[in-house]
Amino acid sequence: MRCAIVILNWNGASMLRRFLPSVLRHTTLPDCQVIVADNGSTDDSLTVLRDEFPQVQVLPLPQNYGFAEGYNRALNAIDAQYCVLLNSDVAVTADWLAPLLDYLDAHPDTAAVQPKIRAFNNPERFEHAGAAGGEIDILGYPFCRGRILDRVETDMGQYDTVADCFWATGACLCLRTTCYKELGGLDADFFAHMEEIDLCWRMQSRGFRVACIPQSVVYHLGGGSLPYGNPRKTFLNFRNNLLMLYKNVPTARLLWLMPLRCALDWVAALNDLLHGRLDNARAIIRARRDYHRLKPHFRAKRRDNLAQTTVPYPDTITPRCILFDYFSRR
Repeated sequence: MRCAIVILNWNGASMLRRFLPSVLRHTTLPDCQVIVADNGSTDDSLTVLRDEFPQVQVLPLPQNYGFAEGYNRALNAIDAQYCVLLNSDVAVTADWLAPLLDYLDAHPDTAAVQPKIRAFNNPERFEHAGAAGGEIDILGYPFCRGRILDRVETDMGQYDTVADCFWATGACLCLRTTCYKELGGLDADFFAHMEEIDLCWRMQSRGFRVACIPQSVVYHLGGGSLPYGNPRKTFLNFRNNLLMLYKNVPTARLLWLMPLRCALDWVAALNDLLHGRLDNARAIIRARRDYHRLKPHFRAKRRDNLAQTTVPYPDTITPRCILFDYFSRR
């Protein structure tokens, strides 16, 4: 098989009904198949797939393994040159897949690509999770071409050229299956959030590139599993960001980075507290506590990861602090 489009579903029958038809309608390339991996749903997802989408291959998983391990188990069962990790709340457009696959065919040094991601409910604007390619700053804060923190740009063609980026969004992540498997896939200990950034970091540390291909456009609803501002999302984003840095940053840089990040995390918690977002402030504090709890378990991962690294510090990391640029320099 040339490409498997894998949609991980958990209790998302309504999302399947709403978005899967566009995927089936616009995925017409030969030797490409749409597969739904069901993450132990307890709603009527499997019945909907059986009765309304019989052309879709279904991979039932016995429980909810989360985003990371759910995709790991699904891709381990698939034999395809390329795989697309596609969120269940993404609507694709005509000819969305060909530019992604053609770019990977023509650039063997590129391991993963993403399309341009627009907001489903505001289609002239970029979508928060991915926009026109993910970036990361010198302190490890992710942002995107087209989105910095909570500020999202209108798409006026300003990012319509193919460009290397630091990370490609898990909302629509097209990658080489062999590379995914050789790197161990997504880190299941993340459960959800930041795992695709960690994977893209590992790809680049082995000498591969990551790119955004804006000739492909999809529309992402976003917040389907956890809405923006949800304390659970805050907890996972803060904790997993720290775990990702610990896994990937060289020792000399890590020694000054982590104390600085600790201070900034407490500033973020205090800011939420002062603005009445008590649950989110607690989530940041719990994230730091859980990071320290998991850190001993990650020591072996860090050691093994750095031992295989050939590019210690990818050149796609932005050499500035995005917080300083945004809040001080405006």
